[in-house]
Amino acid sequence: MTARYFGLVPAAGSGSRFGADGLKQYSPLAGKPMLYHSIERLLAAPEVEVVFVVLAPADTDFRTHDWSGFGQRLAPLYCGGASRRDSVLNGIVAAASAVDPNDWMLVHDAARPCLGKAELRRLMDEAGRDEVGGILAIPVADTLKRADDEHRILATEPRDGLWRAQTPQMFRHGMLLRALREAEHVTDDASAVEALGYKPKLVEGSAKNLKVTFAADLEIAERLLKAGA
Repeated sequence: MTARYFGLVPAAGSGSRFGADGLKQYSPLAGKPMLYHSIERLLAAPEVEVVFVVLAPADTDFRTHDWSGFGQRLAPLYCGGASRRDSVLNGIVAAASAVDPNDWMLVHDAARPCLGKAELRRLMDEAGRDEVGGILAIPVADTLKRADDEHRILATEPRDGLWRAQTPQMFRHGMLLRALREAEHVTDDASAVEALGYKPKLVEGSAKNLKVTFAADLEIAERLLKAGA
């Protein structure tokens, strides 16, 4: 049976570091909520049948926005958890009735609205040929310093072989379900898969696929979106 492709966007977080009123994922960006752009970027690949967006059970903002442009390719799931890992796991479980264990799940951050079509295609092509799956990432270019408690330099760390993880992160539904069930304290999906003993593939992404963490990042994201348009 040919594997299908599905997206999953955890969007149940509060964005505590964002420093603005309201939930970060609904922040206005180029005339739409930021979450809209992140979903749209995943659906730019025609092979992605449905994007499941995982929302907090008490979310009241989602329904106030117009998502009709996505038609039947968007499925909200009100099962978000206390952490990103919990939200992804809950979403994977909730999607199980529509997804086969061998199907690919592309887990993408709600706060990465500038994912490029070329990077998404490269991930699907390269990770799709890999028995484990893989993630978008970029090699570390900056000099890395290790600091003490007083923010004084203890050492300069070698950056050879170091990459900055991005999303989407693409794994089989069955593998990801098992990995997240067994790993409670992970910050991304690849870490859970690594904990099973696998070595996910690193697929080179782009610095433009930035994660909006602080309010000032929205201005950068808006410029990138306008430049891409």
